[in-house]
Amino acid sequence: MSVPTSTLNGVAHEVPASTPPARWPAFPDEDDILDAVGGATFARGYAYAEQDRVLWNHTDARSRTLYAAVEGSSLRPYSVLVQVGGTPQRPRSTGHCTCPVGTDCKHVAAVLLAARWGLGLGGAAPTATPEWEQVLADIVRQDAPVAHGVPLGLQLEAVRAVAGEGARVRLRPVVPGRRDNWVRTGISWADLRYAYTDRLVRAHREALQELFLAHRTGAGYTYGDVPVFLDEFGPALWPLLRRVVDAGVAFVPARGTGPVQLAAEPARAVVDLARTGEGDLEVTAALRLPAGHDGGRLLGLLGRPGHGVAVEVPAPGSGPAGLLLAPLAEPLTKRAGALVDAGRVLVPAADAERFLREYYPGLRRVLPVESTDGTVELPEVAPPRLALRLVYGPGHRLDLAWSFRYDLGGAAQVVPLDDAAATAARDTAAEAELLRALTLPADAPAALWAPGPAPALAATAVLRGLEAAVFTEEVLPTLRDQGVVVEIEGEAREYRRSDAAPVIRVSAQDSTETDWFDLGVTVELDGEEIPFEPLFVALARGESHLVLDSGTYFALARPELEQLRRLIAEAAALEDRPPHQLRLSAYQAGLWEELRELGVVETQSARWAGAVAHLLDGETAAPPPVPAGLAAHLRPYQRDGYRWLSYLWEAGLGGILADDMGLGKTLQTLAAVCRAQETGRLAAPVLVVAPTSVVGNWAAEAARFAPGLTVRAVTETVRRAKRPLADDVAGAHVVVTSYALFRIDFAAYAALPWSALVLDEAQFVKNHQAQTYQCARRLAAPFKLAITGTPLENSLMDLWALLSIVAPGLFPDPARFTETYRKPIERGEDPALLATLRRRITPFIRRRTKEQVATELPAKQEQVLRVQLNPRHRKVYQRHLQRERRKVLSLVDDLEKNRFTILRSLTLLRQLSLDPALVDEEYAGISSSKADVFLEQLQEVVDGGHRALVFSQFTGFLGTIRARLEAAGIAYAYLDGRTRDRARRIEQFKTGDAPVFLISLKAGGFGLNLTEADYCFILDPWWNPAAEAQAVDRAHRIGQDKRVMVYRMVADETIEEKVLALQERKRDLFDRVVDDGDALAAPLSAEDIRALLVS
Repeated sequence: MSVPTSTLNGVAHEVPASTPPARWPAFPDEDDILDAVGGATFARGYAYAEQDRVLWNHTDARSRTLYAAVEGSSLRPYSVLVQVGGTPQRPRSTGHCTCPVGTDCKHVAAVLLAARWGLGLGGAAPTATPEWEQVLADIVRQDAPVAHGVPLGLQLEAVRAVAGEGARVRLRPVVPGRRDNWVRTGISWADLRYAYTDRLVRAHREALQELFLAHRTGAGYTYGDVPVFLDEFGPALWPLLRRVVDAGVAFVPARGTGPVQLAAEPARAVVDLARTGEGDLEVTAALRLPAGHDGGRLLGLLGRPGHGVAVEVPAPGSGPAGLLLAPLAEPLTKRAGALVDAGRVLVPAADAERFLREYYPGLRRVLPVESTDGTVELPEVAPPRLALRLVYGPGHRLDLAWSFRYDLGGAAQVVPLDDAAATAARDTAAEAELLRALTLPADAPAALWAPGPAPALAATAVLRGLEAAVFTEEVLPTLRDQGVVVEIEGEAREYRRSDAAPVIRVSAQDSTETDWFDLGVTVELDGEEIPFEPLFVALARGESHLVLDSGTYFALARPELEQLRRLIAEAAALEDRPPHQLRLSAYQAGLWEELRELGVVETQSARWAGAVAHLLDGETAAPPPVPAGLAAHLRPYQRDGYRWLSYLWEAGLGGILADDMGLGKTLQTLAAVCRAQETGRLAAPVLVVAPTSVVGNWAAEAARFAPGLTVRAVTETVRRAKRPLADDVAGAHVVVTSYALFRIDFAAYAALPWSALVLDEAQFVKNHQAQTYQCARRLAAPFKLAITGTPLENSLMDLWALLSIVAPGLFPDPARFTETYRKPIERGEDPALLATLRRRITPFIRRRTKEQVATELPAKQEQVLRVQLNPRHRKVYQRHLQRERRKVLSLVDDLEKNRFTILRSLTLLRQLSLDPALVDEEYAGISSSKADVFLEQLQEVVDGGHRALVFSQFTGFLGTIRARLEAAGIAYAYLDGRTRDRARRIEQFKTGDAPVFLISLKAGGFGLNLTEADYCFILDPWWNPAAEAQAVDRAHRIGQDKRVMVYRMVADETIEEKVLALQERKRDLFDRVVDDGDALAAPLSAEDIRALLVS
């Protein structure tokens, strides 16, 4: 048996071997084929395969499909498609054929058998063509000079069209017949697509295949012949038909018709206008055929909408009419198609003018318009132009309105940009192109754009100030350059950008009120004075530029202007005045100096110059001599403090002396009082207000260091004394009273003249809502001094309260101070603001630490002793912790309303950390873990010959310690707020009768000098580290000659650990405002409370 091959037109065809079916899974063998088609069919197919009747197209290994043609009894071969599937154990196959049987016929059997034999499964395999040759052969192949094979023709037959569907021309492939004619038998569109077609002229076949493929694109799969009509194609038909002609395919007319031609030139669709005798306008859609075919009869348009025409043209002589096919120069749009379908429209003479004005421009965009007979004069139509109308108004207002301008025969029509009416006269596509091509500068005002997801020009806009100036100066010229028609209504404004540096001038003049001065600020630019109020408003709003009435505009982003804005805002906040009515207090020398550095000082009153000089020169001037009446030696830092206090007093200004505990603040104050007496400025007594426990100490210190001063200590109310206060203080240089008596008898104190007010331990007046603070602020005195080692404890408002007493006018009211300084600084929003605050307070606060000035002072060592609660103690604490935590966390969101309840819960947890019995007597049998550890540590201290101060917030716990000390036989002294014989208890410790001094934290926070002690125990941490520091400073102060050891006892895994962490935050408060620092910790807040309870 030979290898299955076949010949057609002398050319041998072999089974392709590049993708051999032998490698396909489950290819059927002879038995499988027999089972599939039956015995008789198998025998006939077997014979066909042996007779080499199988003509191969190709095989597809991916889809396991065989494509072939089989020569049968028909004049043309049958096309066969076989799909192979199944499994190696159960192969299957499905075949389709164009013979009358259709499926699993003898032709299918022949293809399967030929494929099997060709694979060598029962005979020899064909010679394989190399893969590279298969790829390149078709690419480099050239058509032979003379076409070989069966030629193809294309029959075109005009058939009756369905109404409204244009012309229908059917296409059929044809081949030469035996009688020298063209026949449709033996060829179809399906054959060109699916059957073996190598017998046909290659160029003919490929041209028609491409035409057919374009027709079937998107039509889905069909197996069999389909009718093809020209009107079913799109505009791509015409290059395909031209290729068919160029390939040599003959156009074959249908029976009884003349020749078929493809026009060399396109036809044109136009609108022809003509005027009738009555003056009416005839509007006719006409088709202009290619030259030489004017006598043809239009059969119809091809395609919907049309892209070509079919025309019946007369044949030369007396033959039948032929068919002319011509593409349109431009395929018709849907609207143009409707116009062509309409044919002829008659416009009455009365409407002719309106037609030309409103419809003619739009008609020209659909189809070219002409007047063949010249009876209609066609007006000139210009494309639309973008137009802008500008109206300049007062206050640098500019109104803009965009529109499109149409010119028709010299008449103008204006269409607003936001006009949604799509009239026939408008060219919306041209309008869109104008907007698309328009370019605006990057810094064009944002108001020019309409809101929305995509950028679009706003139809109207109102520009003010800088936007109007920038638009006029920078945007408008670019619009004119782009051809925008600009119309200006009224007088156009002229604007000018200036980059010159502004010149700032300041002045200070006397006002009608003592210690206040009128502040004047002027700014000039290029010799033009800038109105200050609009400048300040623009700076305050953060605007980028300012536009002057003259049209000059300039950038505000200049350091000197920003500095000016900040300083003026600060000055304006002092009295809540408008910027053009500013005043400065005598305490604002620092602010004045910063203003002066910005520009030129025009004028300043002598009184203002003197007040500024006192503050600024006081830091560098030589110190005054030490008063002769001072019986003490002043250390260098104390002389500096005395100098500072003297200059403030002489300038009539106040201050805060905030030295560390134990650095002699009382001594420095007494020195300043002695100087005032010796220089004749003590016309009235100095009132010293101090805590009750310190009143006696003040009198003793004055008698010791200033024996020449007459001192009166007021220790009872006027009512109890039964004599006027004036009688008690008559002849005194210094009057010392307590905060309680000062508040109770304020009316009496306010009725007397005073040379100065001294507030010792001034943290007593830090609450600006308390009555004591109000008394201190209202008392009239030319000099006020606050003495405290802790001017800040919880919040910046502590500092504000003290400064509002000693330096009124330095800062605004509490609400403004909170918004201007406290909140931004505490939130860390403005580091520069903290620096400004420090600059403002520096002239009025003098602060020295022991580390800075008392270098001879022995070191202070601090250690945290962590205490582990014993199991019973821990169990009680944890049980209460869970309950109190739930309670507090449910209340903390409304902190102010629930503050008392919250603090009570936190206090309970602090007491439980010390001793469960402090909370409930039922826990008296549970030993205090902290007391146990403390006694162990204290025993070692006492045995070593040392002396200790022991502090606690809770007198109840001090009572527990007292009992433990008595049981251990350790002598002690005791002091709390209820102790009457305070001096005796202090002396008891100082003389050495008791090595241990138990002191409540508040009672021992001030007024004590206990340098005999060299150990300090803090039994429980407090929220405010300043209170602890004051307690420790009772021992670590001037006069101490021993190292001081400080133990802070903290119960592990209790609220005390969280309090210790909170202390670290609050300790920063003082350091960062009064000392150096970069940030500020916030006061106790809801978040602080959460942190105390949440691990």
